[in-house]
Amino acid sequence: MHAMKLLRFSSQDQSEWGILDGDRVLIGNGCPYQGTLQPTGQTVPLRDIQLLPPATPSKIVCIGSNYRKHCLEMGRSVPDTPKLFLKPPSALIGSGQHIQLPPSVGRVDFEGELAVVVGRRATRIPPDAVSEYLLGFTILNDVTARELQRKDVQFTRAKGFDTFCPVGPWIVPGIESGDLRIQTHVNNALRQNSSTADMVFSVDHLVSFISHVMTLEPGDIISTGTPSGVGPLQPGDTVAITIEKIG
Repeated sequence: MHAMKLLRFSSQDQSEWGILDGDRVLIGNGCPYQGTLQPTGQTVPLRDIQLLPPATPSKIVCIGSNYRKHCLEMGRSVPDTPKLFLKPPSALIGSGQHIQLPPSVGRVDFEGELAVVVGRRATRIPPDAVSEYLLGFTILNDVTARELQRKDVQFTRAKGFDTFCPVGPWIVPGIESGDLRIQTHVNNALRQNSSTADMVFSVDHLVSFISHVMTLEPGDIISTGTPSGVGPLQPGDTVAITIEKIG
C-alpha cells in the first residue's frame, strides 16, 4: 500500500489541493488542515500541472547544526539545545521552479532537508504528542548564501532571498522519521548521502521545543537541518533531493 501524497498546484490562476494517484492527480475539495479534503472525482495528469509549495505557512522554522557529521564539516560543536532560525514565506517556491542566484553575494549552497508541515495549532506540546499535530512530511532545500551567513552571523539575510526555499513536491502523512535515507544530487552527481538517524535532535523533540517558544499554526513548516555534504551551486545546475518514503 502506497502512502497518501498531498499536493498543491495552480489551476486556472488559483491554487488547489490534490492527492497523487500514480501519474494523475485527484483534484480535492476542502482543506487538509481541517481534515476536510475529499476527492471531487475530477483528475488531471501530473505532467500538466505546476506544483506549488505544499503548504501555506505563516512561518518557516529551520534548525541549524542538527546532523553530527554536518557539524564536523562546518567546524561547529554539536549543540546541546536546538538552534532555531526563520526563513520568510516569500522565499518559497514549488518543486521544479527556478532558484535565482542573487548577484554579488558569493557562494550559494544547497542544503537538502526533511521538513514537517504542521496540521493544527500547537502551543507547548509534549514530545510524545507531536504526531497528533503534524499534517505530514515533505522535502526542503535550505538554500544559503554562505559568505553572507558567515559575515552577518545572523542567518536571516543569507537564508531569506526570494526563491531560497524550494519545498515539495508533496506531503506524506504518518511516516516514521527516525531513520530515513536522505540524498541530494546536483546535476545527477551524489553530493549528500545520509540518514535522519544522524540527527542530533529528533522531529518530536524539535517540534515540541519550538512550540514552547512560538505557537505553530496549520501550514507552518519546520525544516529539521541538513546532513553533511553541502556545497555550492552554479547557474544552470539542477538540484534533486530524495528522501526515503517521500520521493
